[in-house]
Amino acid sequence: MSKSIPIRRRAATTPRAPHARGSGARSRVAPSRRTNSRRGDALSSDTLLDALIVAGEPLTPAELAARLGVSGRSKRALDAPLAELERAGRLFVNRKGELCVAAKLDLVTGTVQGHPDGFGFLVPDIGGDDLFLPPSEMRKVLHGDRASAKAVGIDRRGRPEGEIVEVLQRANLRIVGRLHEERGVWFVEAENRRISQDLVVPPAERGDAARGQVVVAEILEQPSAQREAIARVVEVLGNATDPGIEIEIALRKHALPFEWSTAAARLAEKLPDAVRPADHRGRRDLTGLSLVTIDGENARDFDDAVYCEPAGRMYRLVVAIADVSHYVKDGDALDADARERGTSVYFPRRVIPMLPEALSNELCSLKPDVDRLCVACDMQIDADGTIASYAFYPALMHSRARLTYTEVHRWLTERPAERARLPRAVEASLGHLGHVYRALLAARGRRGAIDFDTAELEIAFDEAGRIDRIFPSPRNDAHRLIEECMLAANVCAASFLEERGHPALYRVHEGPPADKLAALREFLATSGLVLAGGDAPQAGDYAALMARIGERPDRALFETVLLRSLSQARYSPDNVGHFGLAYERYAHFTSPIRRYPDLLVHRALKAALAGKSYAPKGLSLAELGVHCSMTERRADEASRDVLQWLKCHYMQDRVGEVFAGTISGVASFGIFVTLDGLAIDGLVHVTDLPRDYFHFDSARHALVGERSGRVFQLAGRVQVRIARVDLEQAKIDFTLDDGRR
Repeated sequence: MSKSIPIRRRAATTPRAPHARGSGARSRVAPSRRTNSRRGDALSSDTLLDALIVAGEPLTPAELAARLGVSGRSKRALDAPLAELERAGRLFVNRKGELCVAAKLDLVTGTVQGHPDGFGFLVPDIGGDDLFLPPSEMRKVLHGDRASAKAVGIDRRGRPEGEIVEVLQRANLRIVGRLHEERGVWFVEAENRRISQDLVVPPAERGDAARGQVVVAEILEQPSAQREAIARVVEVLGNATDPGIEIEIALRKHALPFEWSTAAARLAEKLPDAVRPADHRGRRDLTGLSLVTIDGENARDFDDAVYCEPAGRMYRLVVAIADVSHYVKDGDALDADARERGTSVYFPRRVIPMLPEALSNELCSLKPDVDRLCVACDMQIDADGTIASYAFYPALMHSRARLTYTEVHRWLTERPAERARLPRAVEASLGHLGHVYRALLAARGRRGAIDFDTAELEIAFDEAGRIDRIFPSPRNDAHRLIEECMLAANVCAASFLEERGHPALYRVHEGPPADKLAALREFLATSGLVLAGGDAPQAGDYAALMARIGERPDRALFETVLLRSLSQARYSPDNVGHFGLAYERYAHFTSPIRRYPDLLVHRALKAALAGKSYAPKGLSLAELGVHCSMTERRADEASRDVLQWLKCHYMQDRVGEVFAGTISGVASFGIFVTLDGLAIDGLVHVTDLPRDYFHFDSARHALVGERSGRVFQLAGRVQVRIARVDLEQAKIDFTLDDGRR
């Protein structure tokens, strides 16, 4: 399922370049009297920068070359490293054409972060305070650009204010937005609300686009202090209310790859329709096991199957995962496209898969009643939920049934006489799976893993593709059963690779950062609660605190605050453990059809099994970890955008209606409320609260009335009326409706 679409400006991340070096003591660069082209070719950007620092004054390129003993044609070897330094913001060329060290000019290099109200900030590459950029400076740049700026003073709110000196890298080449016309002037208003500047479209560059349509505009001239950006329309997506337009917007707004390269499409066409006899070699035959898939009703890519049977005083749990790495080879066109996408993106009624459907829905998908290649994790689990042993091996499998969570939940909870009939061997395996699930769940509790059981929602659409209704879809024991089986296999994959010293991409989750931990303790103190663990609490300390809170009425408040104090999980070759799951090592192995990190883990496992070593082509594991973490966030933001737009469309006809809800956010300007059973959010502005002076209490996550003492606190309950729905900005405004003014 999917999530939201603010119809305008959202942040885009840009890789940060190294900041200019300081001017501290360095080893001197001794200029040689003679050189040759090979000497010039060997000069690095750091060598040139060191030479400029030692000089202590700006130098022309010719002076720098002379200082380094570079002459003749060898001077050309300086061009590339000098350009690299300039792009990185470590070097500037002044009006005299002299090379200046940025660090000596007191310049700050960073990424521009725009604000919908027209101002922005420069976020420094090396950390520290952001520089406030007033609207006059933001005219020169767009959100996401990299620039260098100098501090010019303090604004009226006490923030350091900056002035753009040079734009180093433009982040936006194409922008999706709404085409408008005023007094004969055509312009595009960006969907990304952080891009507050309009893009002027000359009449000759408008094409067939009409007023009010959603278009993709290519920037012809970037903005400057003297003029706005100039653009031309290169694609018309349609009208703002066309079915599916929200997905087309999200794809382009978040730069999601959604078309296959020609090379990848050709490779996909050459794939076989079924597993070939030659593919059986070197594989264990698991076709005799009653492996089954258990997924949602609408799933089409089945990448995991499970089976369980008694094994003496233990249970044998087999988790079979689609062997994508057999068909997608490192460095080929399919791999390049999958790496670029990083993950499948799930929108309501549409999926942007990581792999072509010939693989994701057919050849790799563990469909019932057909042979499929897999990599098996074969585990021995005791009655306490401890994994006593495990083995990995390539295998051939044959799924006996495609089951849904609903079917399996009913089978697990209903009396035998009322159960739907399944093949006897499948029923026997499901029964044993139920025992293993309960053992693994108990082990989860003992190790102190954090478990925030958030409610899921289901969305039903009408024939026009709009939301018809939203209803709860709670997780059941079948969901949790599969989750525990996958967690067990993922832990074994991480352990297998770590024990063999093979590099791997781990799924890591660090403990709460110091600032969030301090804020959490301050909040808990207001309720007389304490989080154990000192400066380094463990997941078990969080779980113990939730156990003490129990089922008190404000449990939702504490659960929300605890969740927000945690770090964000990411991918990294440096194993620091998984805080939330309370694992010392953890890797993603079970979803190679839809997650690129899982495909990397499969390749590493196979290499280790063969006594070899696997290193990805093109990028290091560290770089792939950053990339895959980014693509995961990108997919989440895009799906949230789409769902938010759909929710706004759903609420358009409900203006004036009253709903109950929970305060899900508190800020100085108002409270955010999430409506019961709908997961629809809106803002009650502070001016729409009862007549009083309300002050923001960050420690309590609350707005407190000065005269009345009335408190609006995170997780508090309120009644609200739908006041306005802005489909263009995907915003909903509420007013308080509790009869108390």
